[in-house]
Amino acid sequence: MMTIDLRGLVPAPVTPFNRDGSVDVDSIHRLGGWLAGVEGVKGLVVLGHAGEGTFLTQDEQALVIRSFREAVNDSLPIIAGITGEGNMVAAVEAKRAVDAGAAAGLVYPSHGWLRFGYQKGAPQTRYKEIYETSGLPLILFQYPDATKASYDLETQLEIAGQEGVFATKNGVRNMKRWDTEIPVLRATYPDLQILTCHDEYLLHTMFDVDGALVGYGGLAPEPLVELIAAGKAKNYAAARAIHDRLLPVTKTVYHRGSHMEGTVALKEGLVARGILEHATVRRPLLPLADGAGDEIAQALKSANLGSVTVPA
Repeated sequence: MMTIDLRGLVPAPVTPFNRDGSVDVDSIHRLGGWLAGVEGVKGLVVLGHAGEGTFLTQDEQALVIRSFREAVNDSLPIIAGITGEGNMVAAVEAKRAVDAGAAAGLVYPSHGWLRFGYQKGAPQTRYKEIYETSGLPLILFQYPDATKASYDLETQLEIAGQEGVFATKNGVRNMKRWDTEIPVLRATYPDLQILTCHDEYLLHTMFDVDGALVGYGGLAPEPLVELIAAGKAKNYAAARAIHDRLLPVTKTVYHRGSHMEGTVALKEGLVARGILEHATVRRPLLPLADGAGDEIAQALKSANLGSVTVPA
């Protein structure tokens, strides 16, 4: 298995669309080129929740992978969200991702588990079959504790020990579980790359990880790189200062009625930063209420996150 180092910031960027709803390749090139130019960014995760990956056709998914790979000029690994419901469907999806140029895969749980839970041992088969079919290095995705698709510690340990699994993206959002399970994962698999995806709880989780795999990184990569460095240095005062500086942005993007609204808010933020011309999303996502874009722009300004110059 190829070695992929994601110890740093791994943004999960949005998928830009043209006003007619088609994938906007030019804007992908701007967005990806900008993120690739931020020192400390170690890879990009596409086709996830922030990227509206499940709202795209198979051809569009491949186009997004190829376009982000072109945008970074192969300077960063492109990781594809693997979201298909059944093992075979997900494994074939992973093969398509490989063909499009993905370097790794972020494996989502079978979404029926969100409501109904999973059978003991079933998640392990999902990772095994995806890897054996595609050869794609995989990231274990730990869902929030509030869902029935959040893996218990035994399941996480068994998946982390499987061939092909090299990292975990943990979004358990239960700090009791975080504080007790992360040390066990670390002790059992010292080489497993542990990445937080707690966009709205970054301060608490920044001191135990190798990096952050967050949609937030696609909007505010510069301070998040600094936050990761402060966490690794165990410098709470510095981390707290960055957290507090970002809090107005965090509130306008992630403290909303639904976490799904974060995707729309990220696009509004990218309009304010000069990367996107508009915040077009795909239904069932809907535009934010009138005035939200101005509110997000003001929050970014207060955090000293203004317009950026995008490489030509």
